[in-house]
This record gives sequence, structure tokens and C-alpha cells, in this order.
Amino acid sequence: MIISHDNLRTLAKDILTAAGSIGNEPQLVSDNLVDANLAGHDSHGVGMLPRYVAAVQAGELIPNQHARIVLDNGMLVTIDGGAGYGQVIGTESMDVAIERTQKYGVCVMTIRRSFHLGRIGAWGERCAAAGLLSMHHVNVVGHPGLVAPHRGSDARFATNPYCCTLPATDTTPSIVLDMATSVIAQGKVRVARNKGESLPDGVLLDGKGQPTNDPQAMFDSPPGAIQTIGTYKGYGLALINELLAGVFSGGGTCRPENEHENDTILNNMFSVIIDPKRLVEEEFIQSETAATLTHIQSSPPLAKEEPVLVPGDPERTSNTARRESGIPVDDESWRLFTECAQSVGVPQKRITELASL
Repeated sequence: MIISHDNLRTLAKDILTAAGSIGNEPQLVSDNLVDANLAGHDSHGVGMLPRYVAAVQAGELIPNQHARIVLDNGMLVTIDGGAGYGQVIGTESMDVAIERTQKYGVCVMTIRRSFHLGRIGAWGERCAAAGLLSMHHVNVVGHPGLVAPHRGSDARFATNPYCCTLPATDTTPSIVLDMATSVIAQGKVRVARNKGESLPDGVLLDGKGQPTNDPQAMFDSPPGAIQTIGTYKGYGLALINELLAGVFSGGGTCRPENEHENDTILNNMFSVIIDPKRLVEEEFIQSETAATLTHIQSSPPLAKEEPVLVPGDPERTSNTARRESGIPVDDESWRLFTECAQSVGVPQKRITELASL
């Protein structure tokens, strides 16, 4: 089915409110999720809401929490999320980091014990909108691993995203590199399973450590594992993210000792935010960035219909298209979404009204 982003946002807010969120929390969470759908990242969109609601009901996700500074050394800040919605913790934490960067020129901030932070690119984009460079390293604790290390046959850590953003110049868009260090994110495995699609070669191992194309392998017992990007290179970056985010936030790493009984999603994040104008003249930033992107994108494409892009271009294209034509939701994801809404008391009539407009 196809649903407008406005209606999807409204329905998500209804679910979050019914699940106990108050104040601006339903708005912040629904905006973040729907914006991920608009960007083409359905793995981090409203399809996460059933998981969120289940976590609230299990006591693993605590509504109406706020970012709490636990260590404050000026340009070095550690924040505890208290297992609250990552969309709230992330927003409040980035506001602190941006303010500190504008004051000191740089800020190193860590977040620990935030429930799922959502699409990490959203936090990079928030920094870029303020004219700042940013780098974000993320790990996950609270549930078993999802990704196998290079040369390993079972999962030992999560998809450990990395994000780096550069602000827009007068003539170039912002650069937003946001990627899992696994071949694909776990959410994309879920979407493929819901759609009944197979995955390409080189993505998954089954529970016996053998290659498979079936996304169901990640949900079997014993579960399979996703593989890292770029063999040992992707594994190296995943391990760096695991240690930077898990150790230096104080939030812990993905080990059996840190798992929760109800299989939760707690994120830790290590972020570095920099004011680029404190490093080099703005005129040079403007001219060199524009010249570099022009040089790279002028490479003749291998296929005429597939020109050279820069990180952030696919999301901008998807955002424009989906705002005009609506957001596609597969049947299984919609069924789970509807069941989630009903489980917290959103009337079926309300769901039908918003889905049909």
C-alpha cells in the first residue's frame, strides 16, 4: 500500500501517545521515523514501531526520559539516555554538542544507554544544518550479536553504524555518509523477510555458518549472522565503532554479559563535532569542495542512467519522490504496524481513515 507521509506521521504519533509518551516526544519520534521512510531507509522507519511498543510493554524502553549529562568537562561531555527513546535523547544530546562546538570549536560527546537512536544520519544532518562537521560511531548492547567478524562463523557484534557529515556550501549539498558496517542493516533483513525476498550472495550466514540467501536465517534458532562490508576492512571499522562507542561512553560492549532478558536495543554513540571555520578559511572550503565534487562527478558513468553520486544524494532523491507520491509499506509490515496500533488502543476506524486518505 501507499500512504502519505503526513498521515503516516499522524498515525505514528497516535501510537506513541497511546503507548505513554507525552509532551513533544510523540512528535520527535514520529518525525524521525517517517523522515527515515522519506529518505528511503524503511529499515529505520515506522516499521520499527512494533519493536518500540513491545519494548515499552516489556519495560525495556522507558517513555518520557531526557538526556542527562553525567560527565561535563566543557568540550568533553558524557550523556546517559536512561533507556529512553533515542529520538529524544539524540535530539537533546546533539543540541548540547552543537552549543559546545559553537563555543569551543570542537566537542567530543558520548551517549550511553539510549534506546534505539534510529537513523544515525539524522544526527549528522542536524550538525551539518548548523554548519558543522561531525563523525559518529555507534554500537549496540542489550541483545545478542547480529554480525560475524571477518573469518568468524557466528555473530559477535551488531551492525555498528558509522556516520560522517560535511555541511553544505553555497554551491554544494551537504555530504552525508551514513552506513552500517555490515553488508546490510538488520532492519533491511527484516524488510526483505516481510516482502518474501531473497538477499544477494555474500550477505548472510545461516545458523551453521554457511552462506545463505534466505533472510529467515536471522530469525531461526540458532540464528544466522550478517557479514561485514569489505571483509577485514569493514570488520576493522566495526570493531573500532564497538570500542569507541561501548568503552568510552561507559555503556558497554556487545557481550553475553551485557544482554538483557527481553532482547532490547540500547545504543551507545561516540561523536566528534567540529566547527570547520576554526580550521581553515571559509573561502577555501567553498571553492575546494565545489571543485572536488565537480571533478569526481564528471567521471563518465558506466551506465548512462546511473551517474556518479555523492553520499546524501539518494536520500534527497527519495525524499522528493516520496513526499509527492507517498510512502510504500509492504503488506506484512502494515499488518504488524496495524496490530501494534490496536495493541495500545488506537481504534481500527482511525487506522482505516488515515490509511485511505
